[in-house]
Amino acid sequence: METTGGKTGSGRTAAAHRPGEFRRYLKRRGFLLYLFFLPVALYYLVFHYVPMYGVIIAFKDFSPFLGILRSPWVGFEHFLTFFRSIYFFRLLRNTFLISFYSLLFGFPVPILFALLLNELPGRRLRSIIQSLTYVPHFVSTVVVAGLLYTFLSPSAGFVNAIVTGLGGKAVDFLREPAWFRFLYVLSGVWQQMGWGSIIYVAGLSAIDVQLYEAADMDGAGRLRKMWSISLPGILPTIVTMLLLNLGRLMTVGFEKVFLLYNSATYETADVISTYVYRSGIMEQQYSFAAAVGLFNSVVTLVLLTGFNWISRRMSEFSLW
Repeated sequence: METTGGKTGSGRTAAAHRPGEFRRYLKRRGFLLYLFFLPVALYYLVFHYVPMYGVIIAFKDFSPFLGILRSPWVGFEHFLTFFRSIYFFRLLRNTFLISFYSLLFGFPVPILFALLLNELPGRRLRSIIQSLTYVPHFVSTVVVAGLLYTFLSPSAGFVNAIVTGLGGKAVDFLREPAWFRFLYVLSGVWQQMGWGSIIYVAGLSAIDVQLYEAADMDGAGRLRKMWSISLPGILPTIVTMLLLNLGRLMTVGFEKVFLLYNSATYETADVISTYVYRSGIMEQQYSFAAAVGLFNSVVTLVLLTGFNWISRRMSEFSLW
């Protein structure tokens, strides 16, 4: 019985871990692994790679009646038009600043929250707090924008009720350009704090408990253990997530900006993605909008590659 069990149980597992056996196993059963991967591959192929063919309209004077192939080529004319536009620097500034502020204030908060959560003594209390902080992530962006309009209404919002109650004057926050970035970043931190901490909590759970026990024997306090053990333990994860966020520095979520901004806040709220929407959908300048979107994508690719190169040169961590 032991011999039979060894062949069918632990013996097969051990054999599967030997290089030769593992390669033979893949030859026999590898199609199952590819079968599992097939839906993911099809998704990216159909919805991400095939549509890239349409990018060529950025170099054409596209007409829906002529189609993509028959529309005349214009080269870099649309790109030059965008670079010479009076909105070019405003769009770059707004896109960069909103992304930068979101990164500056939104990136450290999940890390700090995960570190503090790791210090809670009770597992039950920790689970309850985690679950409560995950909820805002699943709230629709439309609902978040609706809440902001309700809370910040100059006539019925409770924020202005407090302001006027203290003797101040009601402020129409969502029509004041100076308030837009603050509200965008603050609502984003509230919505993503708990969800963003998941990966750091998982990294903290993988740290060897004996390190904390040794630190206790040396008389280290909570802050010292957090600084010398917890933070270095999740440093590779922090660097990886930072690189991914830096690569998206010129990418601002279209939905929330579109729902919150208006003509009065274009000065600080109008970003490349909303400009592409207005140019391409509302004004039907399809080729020009495609050129602007392609420019933003190229800048994002350059930033991601550049920051990854810097990280690889300055540290041992990189995405590739």
